Amino acid sequence: MAAGTIRYWAAAKAAAGVAEEPYAAETLAEALDAVRQKHPGELAQVLQRCSFLVDGAAVGTRGHETVRLAEGGTVEVLPPFAGG
Repeated sequence: MAAGTIRYWAAAKAAAGVAEEPYAAETLAEALDAVRQKHPGELAQVLQRCSFLVDGAAVGTRGHETVRLAEGGTVEVLPPFAGG
């Protein structure tokens, strides 16, 4: 099982109540399942609209269960941003 950091931005940060926290998971899907259990409610809804970067690479449309997490890695949780 890999250990690393999940960083929340904007609405995800507000919903989680923290800017970052550790993960212990093999895949992005496992990490996000753990986050939903730890922060039930608004964060689960926000995550449905988010995009994700894993170690700087966009996840895009790949299935979260196929995205492997690395030891010491970083998951960025990016909600849609408004502005111009």
